[in-house]
Amino acid sequence: MSDTQKPNSDNSADKPKLWGGRFEGSTDRFVEAFTASVQFDQRLYRQDIAGSRAHASMLLQVGVLSKDDVDAIHQGLDQIQASIEAGEFNWSVAREDVHMNIEAALTELIGDAGKRLHTGRSRNDQVATDIRLYLRDACDDASAELNRLMQGLLDLASANTDTIMPGFTHLQTAQPVTFGHHLMAWFEMLYRDYERLQDTRQRLNRMPLGAAALAGTPYPIDRAITMELLGFDQVCENSLDAVSDRDFAIEFCSAAALCVMHMSRMSEELILWTSAQFNFIELPDRFCTGSSIMPQKKNPDVPELVRGKTGRCNGNLLALLTLMKGQPLAYNKDNQEDKEPLFDSVDTLLGCLRAFADMVPAIIPNKDTMHRAAKSGFSTATDLADYLVRKGLAFRDAHEVVGMAVKHGIENKLDLADMELETLRSFHKAIEQDVFGVLTLEGSVNSRNHIGGTAPSQVKLAIERARTRVKH
Repeated sequence: MSDTQKPNSDNSADKPKLWGGRFEGSTDRFVEAFTASVQFDQRLYRQDIAGSRAHASMLLQVGVLSKDDVDAIHQGLDQIQASIEAGEFNWSVAREDVHMNIEAALTELIGDAGKRLHTGRSRNDQVATDIRLYLRDACDDASAELNRLMQGLLDLASANTDTIMPGFTHLQTAQPVTFGHHLMAWFEMLYRDYERLQDTRQRLNRMPLGAAALAGTPYPIDRAITMELLGFDQVCENSLDAVSDRDFAIEFCSAAALCVMHMSRMSEELILWTSAQFNFIELPDRFCTGSSIMPQKKNPDVPELVRGKTGRCNGNLLALLTLMKGQPLAYNKDNQEDKEPLFDSVDTLLGCLRAFADMVPAIIPNKDTMHRAAKSGFSTATDLADYLVRKGLAFRDAHEVVGMAVKHGIENKLDLADMELETLRSFHKAIEQDVFGVLTLEGSVNSRNHIGGTAPSQVKLAIERARTRVKH
């Protein structure tokens, strides 16, 4: 079934409400449509049905419902789920939301037993439970895609531990690094995202069901039974908080915004690197498009779109923070507005991760171009300064000496490594033949031989450690 399947609103005002006992007049048609959420919350049907099955099973164990009632409820819910997944279910705006649509359909199928299902619960704790179950699945799906992306990054980094490229600060050539080292910086960013999702999942895996509307229920429920059936780790300890809390949704949107922001930073580099001015990498054609009038163009559409989608996730996070900031306890209708930004963040995060997990391992580095770029811009200037410090100069004095050497190189279009020894010695007599060992790109990267450094040997060790941190 499509998540955007339109509900049927025909004759909606004529349908009796399941809560309509104290009302004399019918709901205005516009208000009915305005206040309904079934248009978007129908995607919670699996979680809603799972919660209802568990609730019914618990009510049987505590003696509130009979076995015949619960058997009928389970069979009816199975039929409804099959009907939804076959695209045959009639979603009605008159039933307001996913919960009332399913409950009404169940009652039509099995009679009074369907009416007894709602004993000991409210839509308030029902929807809070559904969203937590939904987000738990979303965390697992996003974590799996992140894992796939990280594995692809590690494979690409492993193939490029010796590939030298310029490292940048302020987008200016700074020092040479290896491409593998740069990719491992991406890995660290994404691994923090993975940890955040795991942390979010752990905190959201607490069950609101049993809080009822806001104060609990007088029925002899056993929340531990329902908790175990639904795979929650704990129950929410306070009924008021259980039905009104949406911190878990905000946390997920925060984690999603950070993760997509990281992919946006990666995208910016990919977009630069694929340009003719850089030409550091190539992306396979399947991740790019052409121009309608410029036949030479190969546009990096996937990275550009991911970069653009960051705004959606940022906006969704702000929307939820704003939604919650003024609400008194306990549940308020405002919370109906939590779902659309949350669903959008889930969809956006998963889409971006899937695209990157497919694309990143397919990146083709132009190694010669990277190497030539690293040789320009005097990327080993700091190495020469460090060399002079080891010869006894104070760093500030060494900095000045190297600055003069760079000025000479700019004027004569010579890299430091291409200068004659006597030319270098004219800037300071401490410079000797061994200086060329640090002025080469290979010498520079190999000298950063410590944990976290860009030396190929250290990058290989970092990849080995990283593989133990992610699932295979």
